[in-house]
Amino acid sequence: MPKSLFEKVWDAHVVEPEGATSPAVLYIDLHLVHEVTSPQAFSELDARGLKVRRPDRTFATLDHSIPTLRPDAQGNRPYVTKQAEIQVHTLEQNAAKNGVRLFGYDAENRGVVHVIGPEMGLTQPGYTVVCGDSHTSTHGAFGCIAFGIGTSEVGHVLATQCLAQRKPKTMRITVDGKLQPGVTGKDVALTVIATLGFSGGTGYALEYAGPVIEALDMEGRMTVCNLSIEAGARCGMIAPDAKTVEWLRGREYVPHGTAFDEAAKSWLALASDEGAQFDKEIRIDGSAIEPMATWGTSPDQGAAIVRGVPVADNEDQQRALKYMGFTGGEARSAEKVDVVFIGSCTNGRMADLRAAAAIFKGRKVAEGVRALVVPGSEWVRIEAEKEGLDKIFTEAGAEWRLPGCSMCIAMNGDFVLPGQLAVSTSNRNFEGRQGPGSRTVLASPATAAASAIAGHVADPRQFMALETA
Repeated sequence: MPKSLFEKVWDAHVVEPEGATSPAVLYIDLHLVHEVTSPQAFSELDARGLKVRRPDRTFATLDHSIPTLRPDAQGNRPYVTKQAEIQVHTLEQNAAKNGVRLFGYDAENRGVVHVIGPEMGLTQPGYTVVCGDSHTSTHGAFGCIAFGIGTSEVGHVLATQCLAQRKPKTMRITVDGKLQPGVTGKDVALTVIATLGFSGGTGYALEYAGPVIEALDMEGRMTVCNLSIEAGARCGMIAPDAKTVEWLRGREYVPHGTAFDEAAKSWLALASDEGAQFDKEIRIDGSAIEPMATWGTSPDQGAAIVRGVPVADNEDQQRALKYMGFTGGEARSAEKVDVVFIGSCTNGRMADLRAAAAIFKGRKVAEGVRALVVPGSEWVRIEAEKEGLDKIFTEAGAEWRLPGCSMCIAMNGDFVLPGQLAVSTSNRNFEGRQGPGSRTVLASPATAAASAIAGHVADPRQFMALETA
């Protein structure tokens, strides 16, 4: 019987099948850990006298609470609170005690958990991947079943390397056609979420397919899968192809030599079989997608920038517009921007920074706008500096920081002031997400950079057109 990508990976990891009254037990290939959702889990292990079952399949990093500013002359790091510093030191202690590899402050591979996993080849096609973080769905871009788990589940995986799960239904989202110039993976993702709605993916594992998805680079695919959770889906996946194989070739943790070739054969065999059945099918015309920006307080409240702010047709939309201070029917140029944030696990990779730098180059951030560029990892920071992207950003008037989650979740001292409007490349625009009273517009790196230059929410194509005029 033909199987989908999801079914192939799921079936290969079932330790105990699902019953009428009990969930399935899945083996987990890769467990990623960070400082915010792990302290209680390690404490539970200590309380029960347990050890980490597979320290060789468990990797930790520092990302959520760490400052993105450099330490002072004495080496002191500017933690926003004592609690943030304690979280970092607690993970350092727990990792050392349990033999877990930690990519700490001085590691060249440290960075946002969903950036460094693929970057090092820890994430490999066909894996099951979990982390105490919602946007673990990112790793589905490599054909993984990858999802976020709660703190108690972090403890279960640490102790057993397994997890109890109900099997979700499957939905295939096919994006047909060809993207217009200036349209990116982030615009595709925001279009998918707007199409499904905030809970349209609830109970489903998504598989993205079609010529638009195949044409995206791996960074674009990661962005699409990263945002699957914002439509309520359990996970999002894309079948591995030749592009996936070449992206992984030579990375630190993937097999090398003939072992890589053998692994690549098994990865390519994961694609959904011809005739595989899905519980639901969605088709989207990719040729009609334009640069997107959200206008409300949920990631599904997004629309093409050129079409302006939609007129509210229900109470939720009215409430969202009121919070954002927008008026239905107004042009996006009416939305004056205070802050621009480029970074996060959604858009903090090299391709994202290059796209932003192409807009910033030779231009200046508008007066009154603060622009913050935060690389997703140390590797991204180093590569960006080799290419001179940092100089493009700083010469434009933007701040160039150290890697971390930063303003995405505003836990480390990087935040937006009450009432200020931010254009952000991150993943959530909930009320107060980037700081109490902050207002967030989600968009692509190119759109964020264009908005920083224009001083209002702007379609990046106007700057791309100027460059080719």
